Amino acid sequence: MTNLILLVVCFVAGMLLRRSGRLSDKGPAAFNSFIIHISLPALTLLYVHDLRWNPSYALAASMAWLHFAMAAGFFWMLGKAWRLPRATIGALMLTGGLGNTSFFGLPMIETFYGKEGIATGIIVDQLGSFLVLSIFGIIVANLYSSGATTASTIIRKIVLFPPFIAVMIALALIPVDYPGWAVTVLKRLGDTLAPLALVSVGYQLHLGHIAGNGRNLAAGLAFKLLLAPLVLYLLYVEILGAGGQVIQVTLFEAAMPPMITAGIIAGEHDLDPQLANLMVAVGLVLAFFTLTGWWWMMRGI
Repeated sequence: MTNLILLVVCFVAGMLLRRSGRLSDKGPAAFNSFIIHISLPALTLLYVHDLRWNPSYALAASMAWLHFAMAAGFFWMLGKAWRLPRATIGALMLTGGLGNTSFFGLPMIETFYGKEGIATGIIVDQLGSFLVLSIFGIIVANLYSSGATTASTIIRKIVLFPPFIAVMIALALIPVDYPGWAVTVLKRLGDTLAPLALVSVGYQLHLGHIAGNGRNLAAGLAFKLLLAPLVLYLLYVEILGAGGQVIQVTLFEAAMPPMITAGIIAGEHDLDPQLANLMVAVGLVLAFFTLTGWWWMMRGI
């Protein structure tokens, strides 16, 4: 519960800072840069290093990859049907295809499923969401941005993406025990992600932008919070016959609101920043209600 209160406080603080004028308009950009270059790599180095693979985690790890693939196909078709700008399609793919499975997802898992559900959440986040963002998220961001989109440019950006580098280092260091001071430093740095990200999103939230983005916002959030989790539920439970807490937590993570870092990446590549920020902020608020519904629905599987 403390973590959820922290999220709300930081989100509101960002809104208040914007209204007060005490924070420069360049503040969110600085926060976002710190998150990508410091906070996320620190979390990745800390948690990926400690993962120990279990065959039962295969479906959990694959969820984010399936989710993003569905989002890419869905929003590509929607973009063609509605004749959306490329930047808008890219923003919807990123924010509609990547869930906030870490600093929002893990506290929500602990609230609804207890600490025993955290391990599954970490698998979903580290082997799913983080890797999808680091690879396919960067590919989509570059393909739909106005910048260079050559294969060599995209590969270079993936390889040099700080969280991706951190994943590779963490995997290589699995046989090596971190010294105590390193764990403490990484945890302290990783703990900055949630406060900075929520302050940034709250600062950039302009509810007046909803009027011009209502249709796209509704479609993006309907897919992210309802349609995609439903399809994954039918696949995992009804078709594959999977069940138990691992699957419940996995599907709960599938229903998380859009990933804040995906919104940051969209903004950095000029992919409809207004829509991307609305997807993150409005989705965060709605998720408190939709996640409760998903928890209730999945109690018996």
